[in-house]
Amino acid sequence: MTDSELRIRIVSSIGEIATAAWDACTHPADNGSASLVLAPSLKVEHEDTESTQLSTRGYPYNPFVSHDFLLTLETSNSVGGQTGWRVRHLLAESPDGTLLGAAPCYLKTHSRGEYVFDHGWAEAYERAGGSYYPKLQVAVPFTPVTGPRLLVRPGPLAETVQGALADALVELTRQGEISSAHVTFLPEHEWRICGARGFLQRTDQQFHWENAGYATFEDFLSALASRKRKAIRRERKEALASGIEVHQLTGAELTESVWDAFFAFYMETGSRKWGRPYLTREFFSTIAEKMGDRILLLMAKRAGRWIAGAINFLGDDTVYGRNWGAVEHHPFLHFELCYYQAIDYAIRRGFKRVEAGAQGEHKLARGYLPTTTYSAHYIAHPGLRRAVADYLARERAYVEAAGEALAGAAPFRKDLIEQD
Repeated sequence: MTDSELRIRIVSSIGEIATAAWDACTHPADNGSASLVLAPSLKVEHEDTESTQLSTRGYPYNPFVSHDFLLTLETSNSVGGQTGWRVRHLLAESPDGTLLGAAPCYLKTHSRGEYVFDHGWAEAYERAGGSYYPKLQVAVPFTPVTGPRLLVRPGPLAETVQGALADALVELTRQGEISSAHVTFLPEHEWRICGARGFLQRTDQQFHWENAGYATFEDFLSALASRKRKAIRRERKEALASGIEVHQLTGAELTESVWDAFFAFYMETGSRKWGRPYLTREFFSTIAEKMGDRILLLMAKRAGRWIAGAINFLGDDTVYGRNWGAVEHHPFLHFELCYYQAIDYAIRRGFKRVEAGAQGEHKLARGYLPTTTYSAHYIAHPGLRRAVADYLARERAYVEAAGEALAGAAPFRKDLIEQD
């Protein structure tokens, strides 16, 4: 089958797709040596027919592109409705209706909840008389975590299907009243596939902790320079100095009363940080029902009362730190719950890394190293496209130089760095 035989269509809810069919496409795509196939313009059909159910996947698990996670965002009204995230998932199907690929896609009327900032582009375009919104966004809402975005079943057609999905985004932008299409936090090889189809390429920086085979948290500390090691020990001690206890909760331990407490933290901190928190209370109850064994909730208690918490999701080899909140503020408690507890859990359970969210150079001193993230942007208007392309060329050079400088400031012992 060639790329021209693929059918691309759009659905307004992931609930229209069988769970097994979607999840069969959610593995990281093979980054082999096959050449990219540039697809011709594709006709995009807006019709709703069921996909054939496929066998369950057996691939490395990224919780955020799973059917369960994306459906929970929809059913909990965290997306859809008046949120400015209108569901428009792209599907690539064979002539017999088998789902071969998909992209979690949304029609956006704002740029909130994305963590790849394009507000300046929108303002510039609108000052020039253009309309930047609506735009297409291929992403996991409110989740700055790298993972597959051009989802595809494994096999010889993998890159052909991914290319067809990227071409469909371009075609939708050209056909409709849409200014642009954006694919954020995608893997580098998908970034290059999009770049081959005219998407502008952007990079940024996050900080991830890597497990070098540590047996204990103290083993990790021993790899740090003496001053950094002492600072972390002091921070951990002071974080719990007021009689605070930390509880690691998962599975059946995620009760409704625990979620009530955590949601209060989330609302209090999120209201100060974003103005309006994105996730609804229903989201947390539903996601715990669907994938509670993939959730690690780190909760702090003082004097018999929950006072702070941090939620993590568990992949096959990665602990993903997501949201944090507190109703009492204690020195270094944020670092303890969001960074040190996650590292300790990863070491004891054999996870390879911890990703603690977007931005934050303060993570460097705590053992989190700079890692490049990728996004791709197709902009229809030639003038805006030229201006953004010029900006991104300078930004990529800055991100690369900053990453090298930050890596040189890593907190690890010099003798260990030299051995590497």
